[in-house]
Amino acid sequence: MINLHKVIDVSVSAVADFAKLKFLIHQKYFSGETARILVEFLEVAINSIVFLKGVYPTGAFERRRYMNVVVQRARHPQLREYIHSAVTGLLPFIQKGLVERVAVIFFNTDNMPVESFIFKLMVSLSYGAKVEEGDLEFSLRSFLIKLSVSEPVTKVLPHDFRWEITAYFRSLPKVDTSTDAELWIPTDTKQWQQPPQITPIKSMSSEPLSMQLYLEHPSISEPQP
Repeated sequence: MINLHKVIDVSVSAVADFAKLKFLIHQKYFSGETARILVEFLEVAINSIVFLKGVYPTGAFERRRYMNVVVQRARHPQLREYIHSAVTGLLPFIQKGLVERVAVIFFNTDNMPVESFIFKLMVSLSYGAKVEEGDLEFSLRSFLIKLSVSEPVTKVLPHDFRWEITAYFRSLPKVDTSTDAELWIPTDTKQWQQPPQITPIKSMSSEPLSMQLYLEHPSISEPQP
């Protein structure tokens, strides 16, 4: 004799497990889409920052349109590849929620930071709904517009300086399980002794992405080398 209650219980359990699995697959897909759009945006934004600061002659950049905004992209293959590989290398870690901040840091000859553009990120890993790409792009576009007119709140860089892209992780990725982690090495960047001066540029708070863009400068009480 077949136990109908048992069959029904098993069937309900199987349906519940399938629904849970389907939700997790959708969740992973949508968080992946958000991370992909974010990484693409960061690459464009970092190109814009380097252009804004006059690191290279204006002829080293070309005008492009991204998200219906005119932006600048590096012409030199090595510079373009450095920015591209650095940012795309963060994709798997952004998808896992490991990346807290992405920074473009400018240093003086003493290897001390003089100015930093900080992107503080929060990607929701539990967001299971479809990402409205148009809405997300609309929000990110406002960052590019704001960034293009932010020169008045930046500082003049010293004559001799260098710059780099730095990522700050909430927790360190396991190198032995990810070849992508090997692209990133610990930084020996010097830190300010006093809390920095912070100048907000733009922020957004929504699902599945929250982000803040701000400038950091040394405090006026920061000891001089």
